[in-house]
Amino acid sequence: MANDTSKKILEKDLYGPISSYLRNQGYKVQSEVKDCDIVAQKGEEIIIIELKKSISLRLLIQATKRQKITNGVYIAIPKPKNFKWSKHWKDICNLIKRLEIGLIVVSFLETTTEVEIVFHPSVYEHKKSNRMKESIIREINGRSGSYNIGGSVKEKIMTAYRENAIHIACCLEKYGPLSPKRLRELGTSAKTQSILSKNFYGWFEKVDRGIYKLHPEGKKALGNYGETAKYYRKIIGEKKEDWDY
Repeated sequence: MANDTSKKILEKDLYGPISSYLRNQGYKVQSEVKDCDIVAQKGEEIIIIELKKSISLRLLIQATKRQKITNGVYIAIPKPKNFKWSKHWKDICNLIKRLEIGLIVVSFLETTTEVEIVFHPSVYEHKKSNRMKESIIREINGRSGSYNIGGSVKEKIMTAYRENAIHIACCLEKYGPLSPKRLRELGTSAKTQSILSKNFYGWFEKVDRGIYKLHPEGKKALGNYGETAKYYRKIIGEKKEDWDY
């Protein structure tokens, strides 16, 4: 449920609902203990909860420091809008889980409040994605060099796919219209047919069945990607021209 936005929610507003929830679970609750917002005890179990109006780096650092005291560390915030459907919040939750911290959200409704334990602190299993790893390796292997600057924003990234298209464009620039088979014989990638038929960048033009030429936009692109084009022109120039085009 969405929070009642008619009034501003303060950190101290979280204390009442959470302390009541914990007491109903059999915990003895104290606040502001050794800089900890909430400390709850049940037998030998100690949990610490840090209260904030929103997730921040400062809050996460604060929570990880509390892990020196106990493994049972939570952070608590007012429940955000679109909490369970937002990719942004899913990413934040994944980060909190990786830090092995629990998350509590509080909904402030018109006449009541609701406390939800989104997840408890637990040992995070670092599952690796072989599919993503293989995709990264294929991308790296498909590039001829390092043409991008890390951290660039709003700049066209040189991908393996774009490099393949530039290679094809350089071949068509030198030899004129060619078939995908002839292009592959010149060293272009196995994706040559797909790149030409999809023509994602608008660099190529089909002139006959199975024959493609370089479009003026492709010629312009070679100027825009001069360093990469220079590399492939050199590669093409080193090849023997002893076959029938």
